[in-house]
Amino acid sequence: MYSTNPNSYDKFSGPPPPMFSQDSTTTGIPVSSTNQYYTSDNSLSDTHLQSKNKDPWSSGLCDCFSDWRNCCLTCWCPCVTFGRIAEIVDKGSSACGVNGALYTLIACVTGFACCYSCFYRAKMRQQHSLKQSPCGDCLVHFCCEYCALCQEYRELKSRGYDLSIGWHGNVEKKNHSLEMASVPPAVEGGMSR
Repeated sequence: MYSTNPNSYDKFSGPPPPMFSQDSTTTGIPVSSTNQYYTSDNSLSDTHLQSKNKDPWSSGLCDCFSDWRNCCLTCWCPCVTFGRIAEIVDKGSSACGVNGALYTLIACVTGFACCYSCFYRAKMRQQHSLKQSPCGDCLVHFCCEYCALCQEYRELKSRGYDLSIGWHGNVEKKNHSLEMASVPPAVEGGMSR
């Protein structure tokens, strides 16, 4: 029933079989024409390894007091902080007030607003290619809701967003600064001979 020969398992410990071989049998299972994980010499490809490299957060989860104004706002009105974060993450497709009101409604009805806010953390991490740390997004929000909101707020702020003016205000601000950069400086006195 069981093989006592230790060499009988050697066929499973080697590198994976080649994708196309002339003596392979047809199984009816489609085979990819390219193998994204292995190169021709059966070593892991660099693109697969690079896709796992993510940027660290600009501040730690427990660095709440580095921005004490936001820390106080989040402590007393987390719905405002969440609404501001959600508006930026949604790129203006939802308003700060709507997200804040929905956050408050979920908090009042279920007591678990973290079930809603953790999805925005995941969306923000994906947009900015951030590491999932110190643990999963839902677990971070479930255990440390206010710290997670403060960290997300600080991250967006460090990336140049002014969360108090919303998405559309940030777009206008950026467009205005681009216009000012493209306008040539005024020449005083003009030309004379």
